Amino acid sequence: MKRSLYLYLLIISVLLNLFTYAYFSKEKARTENKLTTSTKKLKDSILALENKVDDALYFSFERNSNALDYFAVTSPITIESDKLVPHVSNQLMAFNDKPEGNPYTGQTPINGKKFIINKVRVLNHRWIIADYSDGTFWGEVLIKYFINSDNSVSFEVIQSLIYQNDQAVR
Repeated sequence: MKRSLYLYLLIISVLLNLFTYAYFSKEKARTENKLTTSTKKLKDSILALENKVDDALYFSFERNSNALDYFAVTSPITIESDKLVPHVSNQLMAFNDKPEGNPYTGQTPINGKKFIINKVRVLNHRWIIADYSDGTFWGEVLIKYFINSDNSVSFEVIQSLIYQNDQAVR
């Protein structure tokens, strides 16, 4: 009787070990498969984000070789190209301190609130796009700029757009 009990216990333990081994082998394969799938999805997401960043930076001075060459080769301007964007941005933002607001927004004050430029992006060696607001209304402006021989910057509004209640007003 004892022998048959030990035999049954041995058979049960062998079966349990076989089932446990089979379960954990499949679990390991499932985990590796999930990890491979997750890694592939993450790589695809990173690639998609890199493509979006490349698209977003397409119109930027730093990535525009023709604009960089203009200041490196053609232009008599003495400002280095890596310092040009901050120089132009600071010159444009300095007009925010005027009592009537920044004149390069293309807008006059509404209800006594002056328009100031919030964000500037230098697109190339000639154009800037900027975001402006007065706290209630906001808009965008396309500005042409020129670097003068004394390294000062001249600006000219090309087009200004103000948003109001989800409708653009020119």
